[in-house]
Amino acid sequence: MDQLKLLPGAINEIIASVTDHHCLTQADRYGLMAALLDESLDEEERRCIDRLLRSVARGRVKVVDDFSKTE
Repeated sequence: MDQLKLLPGAINEIIASVTDHHCLTQADRYGLMAALLDESLDEEERRCIDRLLRSVARGRVKVVDDFSKTE
């Protein structure tokens, strides 16, 4: 079975994108899933993901069904 692999800098890109657009796309969610399954994720990246998920839970970030953002 193929393993999900996190792209270098992916967490920072997702955080920056969500900060700019205030929405979490399907692609972002797949990236977060890959990140959480990646055993090499460092503590700071885990904290960033936790903060992002808290923002979703508090309604500050909207979860959208779009696969990517359109400008």
